[in-house]
Amino acid sequence: MVSQKVKIKNPSGLHLQPAGRLCDVANGFSSRITFVGPKGNTYNAKSLLSLLGAALKWGDELEFICEGPDEEVALSKLVEVIESGFEALE
Repeated sequence: MVSQKVKIKNPSGLHLQPAGRLCDVANGFSSRITFVGPKGNTYNAKSLLSLLGAALKWGDELEFICEGPDEEVALSKLVEVIESGFEALE
């Protein structure tokens, strides 16, 4: 298991389009990928409804937790996407 904290840098937060894109990235890995939101709740990063339900906005901190065979690569890519403000997906 690996984990890392990261802050949302997208000025409009995690609305439908970036949440969908992040979900697509997470679903590209076989590892179990969850995250803990700013209020301490745990969410499934592979579920669009879960991502939207977290209601993450600019400046919120979350902690990705990846468990599985490709956990390190998955964590690295998810953190890269968030830290780039989703530009890493362009």
